Amino acid sequence: MVLIARVRGGDQSSMAVIYDRYSPIVYAAALRILGDAAAAEDVLQEIFMQLWRNPAAFDASRGNLAAWLGVIARHRAIDVLRKRKPQTDFEDVVIASTYDLRKEAEQNAIVEKVRAALAEMFPEQRRCMEMAYFEGLTHSEIAAKTGEPLGTIKTRIRSALIQLRKKLGGAGESS
Repeated sequence: MVLIARVRGGDQSSMAVIYDRYSPIVYAAALRILGDAAAAEDVLQEIFMQLWRNPAAFDASRGNLAAWLGVIARHRAIDVLRKRKPQTDFEDVVIASTYDLRKEAEQNAIVEKVRAALAEMFPEQRRCMEMAYFEGLTHSEIAAKTGEPLGTIKTRIRSALIQLRKKLGGAGESS
């Protein structure tokens, strides 16, 4: 990762980009475990200071930076919890998890089908779909951004949606 390489060279602006990009992930992970905004902010600060001091600790061959930072945040937050004096007997605490592995596997399968369908589209169609669904632009905004007529944009998106519907086996159609 280019940004990490620059941080290893002491580039503060690259560290700022990494912080801006990944601090929400780190903060959310710490906050979810700690339930305390101030403690989560402390964990956030510690993790990014650690990354600044020792950027070599991240090994890109073992995964991506977001996941690595999330795991570090989780472990650091758990360490903070362990250092706190228990207010309750931990044996009495019930931890509810809304994480559904089956649902995630199904969603991953759908995402792969969508990616495959997008890869088969004409580049113009794919770009319109990406701007509409991943960038959140309206048809008019896409037309203005690309310089194409509004009707052309609408046609490309409609035909792309028809292709997606066929590839996904009619998922989401109402009868």
